[in-house]
Amino acid sequence: MTFIWSTRGRTWGFRFLRDGGSVNPFVEYAEAFSGVEQEREVWRRSHGVVALRFPTPGGLEDSAGRVIPQEFVVFGTLALQINSVQDGIDQVWPLVAMEFEEIWVQPEAPPLAK
Repeated sequence: MTFIWSTRGRTWGFRFLRDGGSVNPFVEYAEAFSGVEQEREVWRRSHGVVALRFPTPGGLEDSAGRVIPQEFVVFGTLALQINSVQDGIDQVWPLVAMEFEEIWVQPEAPPLAK
């Protein structure tokens, strides 16, 4: 279960919630999403890594009324199983859904997890 996870909460801005074991997750994130920064939904495989972005299932919005996107850079065997945005929703979202449900309403982002 190796991935970088970035999202925002109801009142807190974008944060990395998982770093996938990377010393600098932003570098890997920026490379994975290069050229598709503005796309609402993304599935792209490059160099064995999958960039994945989708709106939070259930249509959650932040305090400004914006849809909260979920962004992942997926590595390893899990990345090999993801061949579409829907695959990502089906296979990656369940790994973090309960955690996100608990934290998105918190006033501050939780600390970064490995």
